[in-house]
Amino acid sequence: MTQVDPVTIWTIIVGLAIGSYALRFTFIGLVGDRSMPPWLLRHLRYTAVAIIPALIAPAVAWPTATAGQPDAARMTAAAVTLTVGLYTKNVISAMFTGAATLYGLLYLLG
Repeated sequence: MTQVDPVTIWTIIVGLAIGSYALRFTFIGLVGDRSMPPWLLRHLRYTAVAIIPALIAPAVAWPTATAGQPDAARMTAAAVTLTVGLYTKNVISAMFTGAATLYGLLYLLG
């Protein structure tokens, strides 16, 4: 394993911090006091609906715990979570039911 130069690491960290601050300041500092157009507000409502599945899907389809191979416990837990969420329209019950299914199946199949 090679040692990375500390100057390189700190340059990257400072650069990312400045970039993150600039991106947030653009929306909060420069545009924050203006009202947004209705078409943009309509599209922003779907941000969480798009991001949450994008974060969860790789952990279900290619889990690190199984070296990237799909397994029955995670696929079943995802299906149960989706079904409960669609049926009850309750995010908390869907998450707890999915977690219980995952841990239960990992215990039974483990």
